Formats: sequence, C-alpha cells, structure tokens
Amino acid sequence: MDPTGEHNTPAAAPPRSYWRCSKRDFFPEKSFENWSSYLSALSQTRSRFKNRLLSRSADATELVDLRRQSENSMKRCLTWWDLTWFGFGAVIGAGIFVLTGQEAHTHAGPAIVLSYIASGVSAMLSVFCYTEFAVEIPVAGGSFAYLRVELGDLAAFITAGNIMLESVVGTAAVARAWTSYFTTLLDRPPDSLRIHTDLHRDFNLLDPIAAAVLIITASIAISSAKRTSYVNWIASAINTAVILFVIVAGFAHANPSNLKPLAPYGAKGIFQAAAVVYFAYGGFDNVATMAEETMNPARDIPIGLVGSMSMTMVIYCLMALSLSMMQKYTEIDVNAAYSLAFERVGMKWAKYLVALGALKGMTTVLLVGALGQARYMTHIARAHMIPPWFALVHPKTGTPIYATLLITIPSACIAFFSSLDVLSSLLSISTLFIFTMMAVALLVRRYYAAGVTSKENLFKLVAFLLVIIASSMGTSAYWGLKPGGWIGYTITIPVWFLGTLGLAVLVRQERQPKVWGVPLVPWLPSLSIAINLFLMGSLGAATFIRFGGCTIIMMLYYLFFGLHATFDVAEQNKEASKLGDDEMGDKQSLSISLDGK
Repeated sequence: MDPTGEHNTPAAAPPRSYWRCSKRDFFPEKSFENWSSYLSALSQTRSRFKNRLLSRSADATELVDLRRQSENSMKRCLTWWDLTWFGFGAVIGAGIFVLTGQEAHTHAGPAIVLSYIASGVSAMLSVFCYTEFAVEIPVAGGSFAYLRVELGDLAAFITAGNIMLESVVGTAAVARAWTSYFTTLLDRPPDSLRIHTDLHRDFNLLDPIAAAVLIITASIAISSAKRTSYVNWIASAINTAVILFVIVAGFAHANPSNLKPLAPYGAKGIFQAAAVVYFAYGGFDNVATMAEETMNPARDIPIGLVGSMSMTMVIYCLMALSLSMMQKYTEIDVNAAYSLAFERVGMKWAKYLVALGALKGMTTVLLVGALGQARYMTHIARAHMIPPWFALVHPKTGTPIYATLLITIPSACIAFFSSLDVLSSLLSISTLFIFTMMAVALLVRRYYAAGVTSKENLFKLVAFLLVIIASSMGTSAYWGLKPGGWIGYTITIPVWFLGTLGLAVLVRQERQPKVWGVPLVPWLPSLSIAINLFLMGSLGAATFIRFGGCTIIMMLYYLFFGLHATFDVAEQNKEASKLGDDEMGDKQSLSISLDGK
C-alpha cells in the first residue's frame, strides 16, 4: 500500500518474443545452472531415479499446468469431419501399394486379406484405447501424456523416445518413397531424379526432392491446423477416387481360381505378413494428438478415430482381395504389384493412376505426420523431457513451430542422404510397443486410483497384469520357436484367459469413463496386449537387437538429462503448491481474525 492508501499492483512483465534462443529457454532447470549444479545432480542420480520411477502425473497437470509452458494456446478449430479425414490421410499412404504385393508374394499368398484383418483388429483395439484417453485427457501429448498419468515418467519417456525415432525415420522413408513414385509417374527409372555421388554405397544417392517435400508439408502444417485440414481433405479425396478405381477395376478383371491355394505358406506366413502390413495401419495416433485443437473432443474424437480406422480396414481388405484375384500370388511383382497387374490385364495406362494415388497418399501421410508429430514433441517438451523451448506455440498461427522443425530438419537430412533401410523394421516394433503400453495403461486407469485402491487390490492388479503379459509373451515365443506346434498354446492361452478373467472378477474397477469408453474391459485391452506382443514376436531377432540398442541410447539421455530436468520441475511444483497452501492458510487466518473483531 502506498502513502495515499491505494494498493500498488506490480506491473505485468512484458511478453517475451517468440523468436528467442537462450540457455534459459533450453535448460531453465536448477540442475543445469552451472557445471557445479550439474555434477551435484549427477551424484544424486540414483535417489532421483528412484523418486521418479513410479511418479505419476495427474489429469489436471496435463490438461492445465503443462499447457502453460507453451505460453500461447493452440486454436480450437477442428471438427469430427477434420479428424476423420486426418485419420484417413494419416494412414492410407504408400504402404498398401507396396506391402500388399510384397507380402502376398513372399509370405501370405491370397491369404494376405487375412493378414490385413488380423493387423486391422489389433489396430482397432488400440484405437479404442487411444479414444478413451483422448476424450478424458484432450491434450497434444497423445500416448506420452496418457502414459505419464498412468504408468509414470520412465514408461512415458521410453515411449517418447520411440515416438521420436518412429517420426524421424518413418518420415524420411516416406519422403524417399515419394521421389520413387514421382519418377514412376514421369515414366522414368526409380533413381533418375536422385543425385549420384561417390559417397559410401548407402549414402551415394542424394535426394533433394524428398527433402523439399518435407519442408513444404511442414510449412503448410506450421501455417495453420485448419489450413492443413483443407489441403489434406482435397488430397485424400483424390486418393479415395484412385483407390475406388483400383478396387473396381481389379474385381472387373478378377479370376477366382487365383485364390487357390488360399494360404500356401500356412498360418506362419499369414501372421508374418500381418506383422509387416501392420505398418500400413500406423499413423492414426497422430489424430489423438490433435485433441487440444478439437472443438468438441468428447464427440469428435470417437467419430474421427473409430470412423477413419473402420473405413481404412475395409479399403485395405478390398484392395488386397482385388490384387489376389487379379493375379496369381507367384506372379505378383514385389516392387510394383498393382501397376504390373493392371498392365498384364491390358490396362497399362492404369499404372499412372496407381502412382498418382500412392503419391497423393504419401503426401497426406507427410502432411498429417508433420501436424501430429509436432504436437507429440510439444507436450514432451512441456514436461521438460526435452528442452522446453520446443513447447512454445506461436501466438498468431497457434502452431508449435519449433517442435515441427525438430522433426522436419533431421528427417530432411536423413531423406537427403539415405532412407536408412536398416532402421525400417524398427517402425513396426516401435508402434506395437507403444500400443501395448497403451493397453496396459488403460487397464491401470480403470482398476487403480491413488488413495482409493486398497493394497490388496493393487497387488492383484499387478499380479494379473504380469500374468497377462507373460502368457502373451509365451504364446509369441512358442510361435517363433515352433510355428507348427500346438502343445505350448494349451498352456499359454488358458493362462492368459485365467489372468484376464481374474482381473475381471476379483478386482474392482475404480473408474468409469465419463463420456466414451472401451467396451468389454478388461477383455479387449488384454486381447490388444496379446495380439501386439504376438505380432512383435514375428519380427525376428535382429529387429529386437536394434530396438534394444536404441532403448539403451534413450536411457543414457534420460539418466544424464531428462531425469534431472523432470525432477527439478516436480520439486518446483511441490514448492509452489506448498506456498499456495500456506497463502491460503494465511488468508483463512486473517478472515477468522477479522470475523472475530
């Protein structure tokens, strides 16, 4: 209070410029103030790791507190129509045109349709899990935010690392494929538009077109989420027209005798193909990251996610069936299946339409990917797992420009020099791992509530979850070791069933979804865990070795940086909460004192 008796209000700090770059923006935490502070933090790594291992976030923290880190809000401008087409555009790309012929010829034969059904059922179960979380916690973080709430920081961080790896490598691979299909459309050799150099064999084909496409799609995503939706809708509409032509023309030249034998490589071939074509369903999780920009999340997200995935599954099965009936599986070309199939039935010109459809599909995949992946990175930065500078949202565009560049620049560099085919197998295993974690998180959300669930029920929950996971891994391992056997399944499958039944009967659900929820809990999430782990087991030992190596690198980053940043933020929030409680107590005391007077 000043001498005149009026209250002085501190002047509001002037808003900081969005275009800034300082140490404070990248490492504002106490542990990184100087080298002495950092060495002190490293000496406490063990105790801090123990502290953060089981620390769980809260819905309110993700919905309110972390969003303040972005300084500006994202614009709520998307409807169920936008989300449906985003889901369609994010999923249907080159995968269906490339993987169908490859896996039909090599592993599944005409039963490739069954492979798409198996992987589609698994993807749909994951969609259900994502949808419930996205409706309850409508933030940009997607699976990272959901796992932070239910399984803690460590599980969320490992997921975040896989998301970043999947985003960078997958985006680069799609961009390189874009160039290949563009050359097909121009009727030129596949590498004719790439620059040939004397560099190492895996890096000697420079691809400036791939890098340029990534920069263009990222620029559209940066400009506005709504504008991106318009572009995606137009490109997806063209892609849909091409796909309908492929299906109708394929059935018009169908020969039912080509479906015999249906499964020449047996059940093993069907599920091997299912594990590979699962990649064709990837991308729908990008839609969940747009919940923060959705006008009515409770209504729009279920329609957008479930609707787009249902359409995609039907389209994939029809396209696979049309190809299998049009051409004998032994004659299907693994590189250009649809183009050559149409050529052999007298429709050589159709290969240009196929190339156009694949090109449009890849464009929408890159477009929606640039939008969704940036929102993942934004929320990961809000939690200080990576520098919070990447969490900033531009005040005018309402988009996270820095987070978009975090994915685009490395992807463009990789795409320019190499597609890194050696890491391509990591895409499926990373996706399946994340979806498995999501199913586990959903079961935890339904059956555990801090301060409410008894120790006995918590013990039962953990025990039954371990039984479900272990039996699912056992089924997968037995399949890999003895694909023609059956004795092992008489043990692993009943154990999985009893574990799920025990969870359903002996543990009480502590929480029910407010608006939209996964049906038949715990059966559907448990089935999702079993199918995802089964498909992971079909990917081969080399993939798991690479996955393990990447996980070790992620853990090193976490122990040296992420752990200490998140620990400092958690301690800072505790102090702020305690200070707030003290201030509230002082106000109550003052009120009581005044009332007494």
